[in-house]
Amino acid sequence: MDDFISLQRSIERLVRIKCSNYKEDYIKRRILSRMRLTNATDYETYHKYLLANPQEVDLLRNALTINVTKFFRDPEVFEVIRREILPDLARRKKSIRIWCAGCATGEEPYSIAILAHEMMALHRDISVTIYATDIDTVVLQKAMAGIYDQKALENVDEKRVRKHFISHENGTFEVRPHIRELVKFRQHDLMSGVPAVRYVDAVTCRNVTIYFTEKQKNDLAHLFHTALGIDGYYIMGKTEYLGREVEHLFVPYNVMQKILQKKAP
Repeated sequence: MDDFISLQRSIERLVRIKCSNYKEDYIKRRILSRMRLTNATDYETYHKYLLANPQEVDLLRNALTINVTKFFRDPEVFEVIRREILPDLARRKKSIRIWCAGCATGEEPYSIAILAHEMMALHRDISVTIYATDIDTVVLQKAMAGIYDQKALENVDEKRVRKHFISHENGTFEVRPHIRELVKFRQHDLMSGVPAVRYVDAVTCRNVTIYFTEKQKNDLAHLFHTALGIDGYYIMGKTEYLGREVEHLFVPYNVMQKILQKKAP
């Protein structure tokens, strides 16, 4: 059997990530990054290392699901959320539900929570719940801890930093409880075919599907369409797109910022 195929089978069994859901080039790049760090010269050597070192399973999972992010990444997108999407939802309902899919270390759901908190200060009768999910339990633990370095906050202005973060002597910043309580973290596999939550008013899944095959991108579009309520928003990454087979499910809301709206039945 081919060494790479054999390794993939062990990855699917141990890491519980289906390699066929991702582009092969991406899988190979992430495995090679772990091979360099473990001094493995080929797939067979790394395969033996993976089987002999249980701690490598989590490290490989983290490498395969890596999602570099920061607070208010792509500020223009968050400006549309602040000025248009949240006010629109607040006009339509008292309880707003948002799903951040592939939330990684939590910067995105906390960014939305900051905007939601600012809106709720003006509309006391509105409540917002943000469901933040990721397949990787390691990054979820970091997200729940809510502690970040200065670089992650480079798009956060000083007023928001003072109001929403606790500054520590070691140079890190901790998300304050009034923001943390708006976000509910949980593990969820986007490839499961089942939404983590239903009847949500908006879904954000940004810079995640770029690693997926075309079939998986289409499956995710169907998944998010199922999860969204009437006129719900789907916020994609700047470089992502809907395939022809699923573009009928949504209508463009803001083409430049890759924001769509669920098409009425």
